[in-house]
Amino acid sequence: MRLATWNVNSLTARMPRVTEWIEMHQPDVLCMQETKQADDKFPEQQFAELGYESAHDGDGRWNGVAIISKVGLEAVNRGFGTSDDDHGRRIVSAECAGTRVFSVYVPNGRSLDNEFYAVKLAWLARLRTTLDEMCPPGSSVAVCGDFNVAPEDGDVWDPAAFVGATHVSDPERAALREVEGWGLDDVFRRFNDSGTFTWWDYRAGDFHQGRGMRIDLVLVSDDLVQRATGAFRDRDARKGQKPSDHAPVVVDFADS
Repeated sequence: MRLATWNVNSLTARMPRVTEWIEMHQPDVLCMQETKQADDKFPEQQFAELGYESAHDGDGRWNGVAIISKVGLEAVNRGFGTSDDDHGRRIVSAECAGTRVFSVYVPNGRSLDNEFYAVKLAWLARLRTTLDEMCPPGSSVAVCGDFNVAPEDGDVWDPAAFVGATHVSDPERAALREVEGWGLDDVFRRFNDSGTFTWWDYRAGDFHQGRGMRIDLVLVSDDLVQRATGAFRDRDARKGQKPSDHAPVVVDFADS
């Protein structure tokens, strides 16, 4: 099984690039974030023509998350599965080939003194609670998406440049570790060295200068860790005309 995650930064703007990438890399399951589409505008039929079932949650303004799968897509859950506010269509999950797959877009936080920073920490705490509520111990689980957290200093181009900023603060990293504490492993790290970034700012030539961050993660349960055979970040997808500012992250698993 090939599992991928990609913050596409608008499917409306990026759909031709997304379909080209799918045809080239043939993921079995692709999680997308920042679709920036309403549910009635989501290109479900186009994905169906490529062989995928779809689940999407978006209101057409910002955010928006999706899962497409050609290995089955059942028991779709949008939001946190309760009346809790997910702060703007940021989480969707479904059963895909026996694995509960989550596509998540964690709030940015903006700055350490911004009210949205507290929202970000609370959102990550709610994600951990959702895992506890939805996924019994021993479940096969993959939580994929744009976490807006660089797990370690090696996941940013220069730790000194981020002192006092979001994405690297101790509370954010602790909140991410709490999510992983459900029993999830940052599987990409097992196959890639530090400095393998997934996001580069559009401004100031950051991509070409290598000034990036690794904030797009695939966190998986132990059964998937044992089946993982490789992982890569497709830097080429960040090149060319009008790319997303994120690159896709791909993890391959042997059959169970």
